[in-house]
Amino acid sequence: MVVTPTFPAAISSLRSTVRLNGSRQPVALLLAALLGAPPLTLAQGAAERPLPEIRAFLDEVRKHFHSDDYLLEQYTFTEHRTEKRFDAKGRLKQEKHEVYEVYPSAQSPDTYRKLVERDGRPVSPEERAKQDREQEKKVARSLKAGDAAEAKRRERKAESEREEREVVDDIFGVYDIAIVRREMIDGRSALLVTFQPRAGVKPTSRRGKILQKFTGRAWVDEQDYQVVRAEAELHDTLSFGLGILARLHEGAAATFRRRKVNGEVWLPAEASFRGSARVFLVRAVRIDSRSEYSDYKKFNVATETAIAPEKTAE
Repeated sequence: MVVTPTFPAAISSLRSTVRLNGSRQPVALLLAALLGAPPLTLAQGAAERPLPEIRAFLDEVRKHFHSDDYLLEQYTFTEHRTEKRFDAKGRLKQEKHEVYEVYPSAQSPDTYRKLVERDGRPVSPEERAKQDREQEKKVARSLKAGDAAEAKRRERKAESEREEREVVDDIFGVYDIAIVRREMIDGRSALLVTFQPRAGVKPTSRRGKILQKFTGRAWVDEQDYQVVRAEAELHDTLSFGLGILARLHEGAAATFRRRKVNGEVWLPAEASFRGSARVFLVRAVRIDSRSEYSDYKKFNVATETAIAPEKTAE
């Protein structure tokens, strides 16, 4: 059934508020892993077909699974992000609109997120050049480290693959998943499924413990066994840093939509999040964010030193 990329914007907003760095977003992983566009009326023949047996269906979903974090390491894309923050009384305190060009990196451990537009205005050439120089320095440092850096990259990749396997195991173990009915999503047959935590099941991974606090529903493409849309809601308080850094309150909700790119791979199209939190046990904040993803291009490592990706048709 999918981060980080990604995104993506849901927990990222909260993480930026409390300055939690270097961690992928478990909500995004849940949405992409379990579960895209409003349902349409089914054709008569599709409506009459019996629903598949749940276990066989989930086995196929699991067999076709790749997290968005894994897939997005192979693509450049554009992210349009809107974020609104409100105070405890619901008054708008801050609103920002940003556009990023996002590049994976075979050399640097960090994905390069290049800010190109802020609140409807293009970022100045000087600021864009500064961002490029900083990224080039990171790549240069990694290249200079040579074999040691390569060993660390292999170690990070192995760790990432291990974490993904653990989270997938938790998803299929933690949740009670049921097929509800068949619906049409963008002209394709999809199965609507619901998911809720099983009583008494203990997740084995850190992210699994977070995923266990969410319930929701998802639409899975019946032909490709890929999640195309997801809606999840937090049914318990979610604490960061033992509750000292932040507490995300019950009722926070996230939606996630994916689309098929180049007729071959399902990638994030849109993600939204709304919820309230208490930061440092004092400041209350409500976040409403939305990210849209577009302009996917297969990443060519040979172009990384020039920052810009290879220009290929979507």
